[in-house]
Amino acid sequence: MERMRTCLVAVALASLCCVAHVRSSASDHRYKAGDEVPLYANKVGPFGNPSETYRYFDFPFCSSVPLKEKKEAFGEVLNGDRLVSGPYRIDFLSEKDAEIACKRKLSKEEVARFRTAISKDYYFQMYFDDLPFWGFFGKVDNVGKADPSDCKYYLYKHLVFEIFYNKDRVIEINVRIDPRAVVDVTGDEPVDVDFMYTVKWKEIDVPFEKRLDKYKSSSSLRQIQWFSTLNSCVTLLLLTAFLATILMRILKNDFIKYAHDEESADQEEETGWKSIHGDVFRYPKHKSLFAAAIGCGTQLFSITIFIFILAVVGVFYPYNRGALLTALVVIYALTSGIAGYTAASFYCQLEGTNWVRNLLLTGSLLCGPLFVTFCFLNTVAVAYKVTAALPFGTIVVIFLIWALFSTPLLVLGGIAGKDSKAEFQAPCRTTKCPRDIPPLPWYWKTLHQMAMAGLLPFSAIYIEIYYLFASVWGHRIYTTYVILFIVFIILLIITAFITVALTYFQLAAEDHGWWWRYAVFGS
Repeated sequence: MERMRTCLVAVALASLCCVAHVRSSASDHRYKAGDEVPLYANKVGPFGNPSETYRYFDFPFCSSVPLKEKKEAFGEVLNGDRLVSGPYRIDFLSEKDAEIACKRKLSKEEVARFRTAISKDYYFQMYFDDLPFWGFFGKVDNVGKADPSDCKYYLYKHLVFEIFYNKDRVIEINVRIDPRAVVDVTGDEPVDVDFMYTVKWKEIDVPFEKRLDKYKSSSSLRQIQWFSTLNSCVTLLLLTAFLATILMRILKNDFIKYAHDEESADQEEETGWKSIHGDVFRYPKHKSLFAAAIGCGTQLFSITIFIFILAVVGVFYPYNRGALLTALVVIYALTSGIAGYTAASFYCQLEGTNWVRNLLLTGSLLCGPLFVTFCFLNTVAVAYKVTAALPFGTIVVIFLIWALFSTPLLVLGGIAGKDSKAEFQAPCRTTKCPRDIPPLPWYWKTLHQMAMAGLLPFSAIYIEIYYLFASVWGHRIYTTYVILFIVFIILLIITAFITVALTYFQLAAEDHGWWWRYAVFGS
C-alpha cells in the first residue's frame, strides 16, 4: 500500500512538471516604449461550430509584417492552435490612427469566399501578448429584405485596438470593429480592400497577476453552479435517507432473525438473496474482459483525480493553451501501470491463467476505440484542411509516448499485480451447479436497469455537464474547478448508493449474475 501511495505521488509530481512548461511565454511580458508587442493570428471558423477552424491566412487576408509561424507546444498542436505573426504591428505605448496595414485586390473567387464566410458568421481569434481577442469577418444587412438574395454582405476592414497597461505590462485588450469602414462583397466583381487599424493606449492600476480575471466565470454563473451543487446535495441526502430507512431496515431485520433464532431460521425455507448464497460469488463470465474493464476504469478514475489536482493548483488557468490536453496524454501514459496492476491482480484472483492475454486486452480496451475514432476524425480533418488535423510529427510523438512509456508501465504493473499473491476469499462456499435464475419482470432487464441507475447521478450533475460541454464544444471557458470537484465527489457517493441498492434488489430477485451489472452501475 505504501508503494502504491508513493507511485501516485510520483505520478502527480511528474504530471505537474510536464504540464508546467505549457505556460504561455518564456518572457516576463515587460516592454519599453517602442518595443513591438507580439501579436499572433490563430484561427478562423464559423461561430456556430467551434470545432471547425481553419488557419487565419487560409482566407485572403494580407499582412503588414512578414509572416512567421510560431512554434507551438505539444498541447497547442493537439488543441488545434496554428499561430502565425499577426497582420498588424503594435508597438508598446505607440498610438496609431486609421493606419493602413496592407492593401489587397480581391478576385471574384476571393470575394465569393468572404461572402460565404460572412453568411456563416465566421470569426477570427488572435493573441496579443498572450491575451486572446475575437472579431467577426463582416455583417449581413438583411433589414426589411424578405428574399435572402436581396441581402447585402459587408466585409470589415478597420479594427480599433484599445489597450490597457500598467507601467511596463499589458493588462487588457479590447477590440471593436468600425461599422462605417466596410467593403461591399455582395457582387462577384473584384474589389480593392485597404485593411486599416487604430491603436489607443490607456493606463490602469490593475496588477498583472489579475489580467486573466476577465476571462473567468462571472459571479452570476458561479451562483447558478453553487445552486446546482446545493440541489445535488439535497438529492444525496434524500437517497441516503431512502437507503437508511428502507434497505438497512430490511437487512437489519434479517440479521436479527438469524442471530437470535438460528434453529427456526435453518428450518424455514430460504427465499430472496438468502437462497442464492451459494451462487453469488461464482466467477463472472468473460472474466478476462471483466478484469480488463476494471483495470481501465481504475486508470480513468486515477486520471480524473490527477486532473483535478492540477486544476486546483492553478495549472489550467484561462487560455493556458493546450495544458489540459498535454496533461491528459502525460497522465494517461504514467497511469498505465495502475491499469495493468489492477487488471492482472483481479484476473489472478479469479483464477485466470493467461494473464498476458489479459494485459493485451487491458491495453487495447481503451486505446483501440480511441485509435479507430482518431483515425476517422483526423482523416476527415485532413480532407477538409482544418486545424484539428494533427501533423505527422505530432502523431509520431503520441505513438512514441504510448510505446516507450504507456506500454512498459502497463507490463510492469501487470507483473506486479500477478505476483501480488492476492487470493479471492468468498465469505461462503460456492456450489458446484449454478442455480436457475427465475423469470424476471421486464424492468429488471439490463438496459432498463442501466437507465434507472443513471437517472439520479445525471440529475445531480446535469448543470455542470452543460457548462463542460459548452467549454469543450463551445466558446465558454471553464474555470470553476472547485465546484466541479465537489460535484464529482457527490456523483461518486450517489453512484455508490445506487449501485448498492440496485445490486441488493437484483439479489433479492434471486438473480446471482450481479458481477457485470455491478460494473455497469458503478461506471
